[in-house]
Amino acid sequence: MHVSRAFLFVCTILSAVSPLVLAKNHGKHFGYMDVFELERATDPQFSPDGRRIVYVRTFMDKMKDLARSSLWVIDADGQNHRPLSNGASNDVSPRWSPDGTRLAFLSDAQGSTQLYIRWMDTGQTARLTSLTEPPDNISWSPDGRWLAFSQRVPAKPGQSLADLPAPPEGAEWAKPPIQIESLNYRVDGAGYLKEEYAHIFVIPSVGGTARQVTSGNFNHEGTPAWARDGQFFYISANRSEEPEFNPLNTDIFRVSVANGTMQAMTKRNGPDTGVVVSPDGAMIAYVGFDDQGLSYQVNNLYVKKISGGEKRLLIRDFDRNVANISWSGDGKGLYFTFDDQGVGKLAYIPLDVKGEMELLAENVAGGSLGRPYGGGWYSTANNGDYVYTLSSPQVPCDLNATTKGQPKRITNLNEDLLGHKTLAEVEEVRYSSSFDGREIQGWIARPPNFDPKKKYPLILEIHGGPFSDYGPRFSAEVQLYAAAGYVVLYTNPRGSTSYGQAFANLIHHDYPNHDYDDLMSGVDMVIARGFVDPDRLFVTGGSGGGVLTAWIVGKTNRFRAAVSAKPVINWYSFALTSDLSAYFIKYWFPDKPWENPEHYMKYSPLSLVGNVTTPTMLLTGESDYRTPISESEQYYKALKLQRVDTAMIRIPETSHGIAARPSRLIAKVAYILGWFECYDVASTR
Repeated sequence: MHVSRAFLFVCTILSAVSPLVLAKNHGKHFGYMDVFELERATDPQFSPDGRRIVYVRTFMDKMKDLARSSLWVIDADGQNHRPLSNGASNDVSPRWSPDGTRLAFLSDAQGSTQLYIRWMDTGQTARLTSLTEPPDNISWSPDGRWLAFSQRVPAKPGQSLADLPAPPEGAEWAKPPIQIESLNYRVDGAGYLKEEYAHIFVIPSVGGTARQVTSGNFNHEGTPAWARDGQFFYISANRSEEPEFNPLNTDIFRVSVANGTMQAMTKRNGPDTGVVVSPDGAMIAYVGFDDQGLSYQVNNLYVKKISGGEKRLLIRDFDRNVANISWSGDGKGLYFTFDDQGVGKLAYIPLDVKGEMELLAENVAGGSLGRPYGGGWYSTANNGDYVYTLSSPQVPCDLNATTKGQPKRITNLNEDLLGHKTLAEVEEVRYSSSFDGREIQGWIARPPNFDPKKKYPLILEIHGGPFSDYGPRFSAEVQLYAAAGYVVLYTNPRGSTSYGQAFANLIHHDYPNHDYDDLMSGVDMVIARGFVDPDRLFVTGGSGGGVLTAWIVGKTNRFRAAVSAKPVINWYSFALTSDLSAYFIKYWFPDKPWENPEHYMKYSPLSLVGNVTTPTMLLTGESDYRTPISESEQYYKALKLQRVDTAMIRIPETSHGIAARPSRLIAKVAYILGWFECYDVASTR
């Protein structure tokens, strides 16, 4: 459809409708400013004796427009809930000492992020480090005498290609050129990189000098896993000849604390990572896979004796991605998490070859507030008790603890905010794709005070990745859309994770082709239920969802308006400008762009722009290096040249994670609703 310039002016004014609609129900429904009041419980850590849990309580600083974190402690039964820090600084990554008397954590209390120790009996706190780069991945030695951590270290500077004269004293010359020679020279969220590598350090837990243990121009990632004698630790690293060109080729190494000598414990074409040491020190466990060059590959769980021998696959015929492994206190088995059909789960598997996996908990989530993505945390005590983060469509992220076999929700951080509000009810649905009859799972969020006799507008909200999943989890964005009067459909079309490797790889070298059929079948299913007006359909999505939004409007004009957030529009240009070019070209495409340009264009939404008549807005962070804003700029110009109603919303100083700051989440939703309501008004006059 084409709309006049006069109407576009009206449309701009109507973009203010969204806040007014939400304001009518202020206090009754979830609104924009409620985003600033949301809290989450994250990274819970059971004390070794199983009596107490320290966790990170995340809240919003309304004046600074930032998420902030403080440490809280609570008894395993939910009693004695109190703060350990006052919220004036960001305190994260709490880790108990082996004897439970001290707590190591990271804090920016004195400006830069440093490593601190707290004595739990007195509350005394000491700063251990004065580092130039922030530490991460804290790990205690078994005797409690040492802490290991990772830190980025600048590489030795290379030789300059130009011998420039020095400016005269007091002169104000322009900044000198920046010489770049690495393949991965910028990363989303971090910007342009210094030439540096992640290394492992150790420091006495009573204070002293941090000493670098690993060396070389390689990245040593993850948390160091200490050997029981404290003389070695195990770490995952990509120390191949060309790590930039083989981004997944990591192995497990045994590292001497004394002199940094390294011994490879694994060797294969593919990643080995997430290593943990058994309580008796005899075995390591880790996750990984044999790299087959597929777009999506699931991590399997392996164990191996430190003394030697072959690795053993612990869970056979398990077609889900294993993550976050940890040993049981008695060393007889391992805990891990996985997503299954959109639901995060916690499980236990014994080492006994005849043992069967035991499902311990469901709805493990809380990694995202904006959209209903997975994630989440858990921790176990030596006595077998465990705690995990729980989320549902009405619960952002709380703690659930199981002690002596009895589960109990021990926090309710948002009851004061959400307890008196009417939130969207979310229903799980399943339907068949029109392409091949394959079952697709999704969820319908209904507006508060839903009346099935009415006809509502529909928003199809599409997840990114594309290798990720939505599920029955809290989503501030979905709640805001519903509070504005929309039915919201979100689904896991082919390519989504948590349904097995084969389902995810249905889009291998074929994305975003038949996701379209999966998504349109979902829209048809909702319309058939009778409470959605088929003339008031809208579509949006971010990242991979932005790709699919642009693909959809190139295939159909059934939607009144669309918003494509941080999309890829041209796979050729994306492959050479994204921060992860080496990975994407190797795993997502059959050839390099110049070797097979037809393939790249065939699957690019840009190839369908000549078909687009749907008013389509673009929304992207100006510092997005994952799906660079140049992708949105291409599509914006193409739509303009096609005389299609469009607008480009550029978000300053923002990377791929648009909703990382509270006001950005609000702005994203407000612009999307403003664009939709503008064209919805046009359709009803």
